[in-house]
Amino acid sequence: MKSALLASIRFRPKLVDSLRGYSRDDLRADISAGITVGVVALPLAMAFGIASGVKPEQGIFTAILGGFLVAALGGSKVQIGGPAGAFVVLLYSIVERYGLGGLLLSTMMAGVLLFAMGALRLGNLIRFIPVSIVIGFTNGIAVIIALQQVKDFLGLDIPKMPANFFSQLSAIGGALDTVNWSALTLGIVSLAIVVLWPKSYQQNDARWRVWMANLPGTIVVLVLATLAVSVGGLQVETIGSRFGGIPQSLPPLQLPSLDWETAQRLAIPTLSIALLGAIESLLCARVADGMTEDRHDPNQELMAQGVANFAVPFFGGIAVTGTVARTVTNIRSGARTPIAGIVHCLTLLLIVLALAPLASDIPLATLAAILLSVAWNMGDWGEFARLRQFSINYRAVLLSTFLLTVVFDVTVGVQFGLVLAALMFIFRISSLTRVEELMLPAVHARTADGKHVAAYRVFGSLFFGSVTKLEQLLDPERAKADILVLELHQVINLDTTGLDALQTLHRMLARRGGRLVIAEANEQPLSLMRRSGFLRELGPDSVFDDLQAALATLSGASAVGTAAATDVPA
Repeated sequence: MKSALLASIRFRPKLVDSLRGYSRDDLRADISAGITVGVVALPLAMAFGIASGVKPEQGIFTAILGGFLVAALGGSKVQIGGPAGAFVVLLYSIVERYGLGGLLLSTMMAGVLLFAMGALRLGNLIRFIPVSIVIGFTNGIAVIIALQQVKDFLGLDIPKMPANFFSQLSAIGGALDTVNWSALTLGIVSLAIVVLWPKSYQQNDARWRVWMANLPGTIVVLVLATLAVSVGGLQVETIGSRFGGIPQSLPPLQLPSLDWETAQRLAIPTLSIALLGAIESLLCARVADGMTEDRHDPNQELMAQGVANFAVPFFGGIAVTGTVARTVTNIRSGARTPIAGIVHCLTLLLIVLALAPLASDIPLATLAAILLSVAWNMGDWGEFARLRQFSINYRAVLLSTFLLTVVFDVTVGVQFGLVLAALMFIFRISSLTRVEELMLPAVHARTADGKHVAAYRVFGSLFFGSVTKLEQLLDPERAKADILVLELHQVINLDTTGLDALQTLHRMLARRGGRLVIAEANEQPLSLMRRSGFLRELGPDSVFDDLQAALATLSGASAVGTAAATDVPA
C-alpha cells in the first residue's frame, strides 16, 4: 500500500525539461529577464515583509530562498515565487495573535500540507473555487493592504497598527492630528511617480526613452526618495529608524520552536496559509499560461510551493506563493525557462550583499506608496460596476466574501463564500430536479388482478438536496397507487441519500402490498443500486430497460420492449 502510494507520486520540475536543448540565446534572455525581475522584486519584498508584521529583510530572504525553490522545483517555466500581497492580511493577523514563532511554525506546517496536496494530485481541485470568491477575497485583501499603508503614508504617530478592521479605522481617526506633512508630501510624489513613470516614455521611439520606460518605476522612486532623505534631510520614518537597517549578510539557520500544543492552536492559520498559497500560486500559473505557449503542472507547482514554505522559516522567512506582478514582468522581459527565476534570486542576493547599508534611508512613506499602487492593481474593481449584469447568487457570494474579508479576515471570507456558493449550487441543482406524472392509457392503468398503476418521469439529479421532490410521492393526500413506476432515463446522478429515498418508497409500497418498478435507469444510478443490493431487494421483475415494456408486463398487454432483468444479480 505504502509503496503503491510512493510510486504514484510524480516529482518532475519544469527545469528538468527546460534544460533539454537549452541554448546560448535562451541563457541571454533568461539572465536579462531575471535581473529585471530581481530589481522589481526588491522594493516589493521589503514592503510585503513590513506589511506582514515582520522585518524588511525577512521579506527579501523569502524572495531569495523561496523564489529559488519555486523556480528550481516548480511546475511552471516562468513563475516567480516570493512574498505576496495576498498573504499580508493573514500573516499580519497571525503575528499579532501568535507571535513571529507562531507564524514560522504555521508556515512550515502549511508547506507540508501543500506538498501533500501536490503529491496526492489535488492541484486541479483548486480550479473548482468559483471566480466570485477569488474576486471577492482579492478585492478585500487589496482594501486591507491599502488601509494598512495609511499610517506610514501620512506619517501618523501610531505605535502599532491593530489587526482588526474597525480598530484600524479607530486608530487612524484618532491620530489624524499627528500627520507628518513631509511624509505625506513624499508619499504623494512617490505614488505619482510609480503610477505615471511607465506611461511617460512608452510612446516615444527614442532609444533612451525606451530604456527609461523599461526601468521599473518602483526602483526610480526608491532611489529618488532615499536620496531625498539622505541628502535633503527630510524628517520622516525610515527602515533604519524603525528596524535598524538591513543586515549585509545571509540569515543564520535556526530551528523554529516546535511543540504539539502550539501546533494544535495553529491548525486554522496553517490551513489558511496552505489554501491561500495554493489558490494564489495556481491562479498565477494560469495567468502565465495565458501569456505563453506553455502549460504548467499544478501538482508539481504545489509540491514546489510546499518545499519552499517548509524551508524558508528556517531562515526567518515568511509564506511563499506565486506572484502575478513579478511573473508578468518576467514574461514581458523575455524569460524562457526557470533559469530566469533563479537569476532573479541571485540578483536580489547580490543587491543585499553589496547595497544593504544604503537601505537604512529608504522612507516608509515611499514603501507605503508602492503598496498602495500594488493594492489598486491587484483589485478587479470594475467587477463591482458589472454586478447588476450577473445573477443574485453571483452577487451574494462576491459581496459577502469581499465584506467578510475586509471586516474579519481572508479565512472567514473564503470559508463563508465557499459554503454560500455550495448552498446556492445545491439549491439551483435541486430546483432543476422535477418529478412529472405520466398519463397512462386505461390499458396500462391497472394490472390483470386490478391493482392501480401510476408512472412518473424523473428529471435531473436525485441527491441529498433534491430528495424532497421524490418524497412528495409519499404524500398521504396524493392518490395511492399499488404499483409505482419510475422512469429514470433523465436522471444523470443518484447519491446515497437519493438511494435511501428510493428504498423508503419501495418499503412503504411493499407494506401495503404494492411494489416499486424502475425503468430506463442510466448506468450511474443503476450501478449504485446494484452495488448497494437495492436491485436484489426489488427483484428481477421490477427493473426494466424500457418504460413501455414495464407497463406492458404489469398490465399483461403486448408492447414493444423487453425486460432488463439481466442487470439484476441472481
